[in-house]
Amino acid sequence: MEKEENINKNNDENLEKETQDLKKDDSNDIQNETNEETSEEKILKLEDKLARTFAEMENQRRRFEKEKDEAYEYGGFAFAKEALNLIDNFERSKQILENDVSLKNSEALKKTLEHFDIIYKNLISVFSKNDIKPIESLNKKLDPNLHQAMMEIEDNEKEPGTIIQEIQKGFTIKDRLLRPSLVGVSKKSDNEDKKNQKNEENKEAK
Repeated sequence: MEKEENINKNNDENLEKETQDLKKDDSNDIQNETNEETSEEKILKLEDKLARTFAEMENQRRRFEKEKDEAYEYGGFAFAKEALNLIDNFERSKQILENDVSLKNSEALKKTLEHFDIIYKNLISVFSKNDIKPIESLNKKLDPNLHQAMMEIEDNEKEPGTIIQEIQKGFTIKDRLLRPSLVGVSKKSDNEDKKNQKNEENKEAK
């Protein structure tokens, strides 16, 4: 009887040991699977990081190429902007001479203005060869991309917003604005506005 109990006890111990071994094996398998998943995730994250890095490097390369091209194409932008002061001073000097009463209608003034015109045309020619061109303004409709309105002038003959005075000439370099033209634009007089408004009211009444 005692021998039989010992056998049963041994069998129970063996069964328990086998069960624990199985649990241990299952636990190791699960741990291995978890480790494998973590490694795959790490690889995926690393690949994603590398892809982002290469994309950023490519973007930087493109930006550098664009900036390099623009620097070559518009390298004289700052110089050209400063050079416009020559044109401004030149035009102001010419205006002063033309308004000088003591020189009016004199032969000396006539010859001086002729020289001024020659020099001015040469300056504009040099600018034009470097793709620096004056903006056409007079009698054009105001374009906010090219013109800056400094004042409104009553003129019932022109459509409102038409440029009728150029205060300072504007210039472009290639497809870029060097400086806007400073201009005066037309507007209807108050009396004309009231007249037009009254006419509109009469039309509606009919």
